[in-house]
Amino acid sequence: MIKPLLPYFYKCCLAITCCVAFFQEAQAQTESDALMIPKNYFCAAALYTHNSWDHYWEGTFKRDNLNLGTVSSNVYSLGGNYGLSNRINLLFMVPYVTTNASAGTLRSQQNFQDLSAAVKWMAIKEEIGRGLFSFHAILSGSIPLSDYQADYLPLSIGLRSKNIALRGLLNYQTGRFFVAGAGQYVRRSNITIDRNSYYTTEMHYTNEVQMPNVTNFLISSGYRSLKFNAEAVLTKMTTIDGFDIRKNDMPFPSNKMNATTAGVILKYSFQSISGLELTGGGNYVLNGRNVGQTRSFFAGVYYVFSTVKEK
Repeated sequence: MIKPLLPYFYKCCLAITCCVAFFQEAQAQTESDALMIPKNYFCAAALYTHNSWDHYWEGTFKRDNLNLGTVSSNVYSLGGNYGLSNRINLLFMVPYVTTNASAGTLRSQQNFQDLSAAVKWMAIKEEIGRGLFSFHAILSGSIPLSDYQADYLPLSIGLRSKNIALRGLLNYQTGRFFVAGAGQYVRRSNITIDRNSYYTTEMHYTNEVQMPNVTNFLISSGYRSLKFNAEAVLTKMTTIDGFDIRKNDMPFPSNKMNATTAGVILKYSFQSISGLELTGGGNYVLNGRNVGQTRSFFAGVYYVFSTVKEK
């Protein structure tokens, strides 16, 4: 009875939506959708994301910087999603990030960024009216994979904090159409930098930086079928506490970084090659604070297969 349902579960595979400000932080899109992979199935994913910006917000003031030109990054990611049960999925993602500025003297950076992993639990699934309602709880975390330099914004590949996050997701689908909403709280560890003192709004005589925590909220709506998915997403990232970039200064890891982002995700499942799916899409930062006005485009390929011999 599994095979007729597989095209629905292909949508559980990983896609990255990069909410890129002055840093590049990869996030698995499946943490924010309501689709699950069935028990004993695995989805292998390979994804490419390109991000770029030439204007940014210095506090709330939008400007460009001829010493930077266009700041861009490329993210090459491998990941997977395993169905521990029909209601519990295990996810992971490993990104390799490169950064570059088209002007100035700042050197480009490249390295493995952060290993991210998540447990996704479908706690509620009920028929309500003519549709299906579900509630998902997602516990996720990330740790740095390499000794990259966080205090090198905007060309750092990440912020080097160890993160743990909890997300709640509501989804309602009727026929082929759905609407969803989610909220997430991210707790970030302190980091250390390669200098013994630094200035924020006051002088700090230490190499330890206290990182502010983050909230993420999203709403999405779209169309789902056996063969094709189309989804529009609006996200709002808010850094709790932090401070603004000073006039004509470099950004700092503990800056307040807020962003409102609109995006679209498209997915196509091949009927002739069972388990194969292509996805693509893009995102654009509509408004922000101490972030770049980033344009992002991504494309990926996924393959779903059973890890046990089918009866």
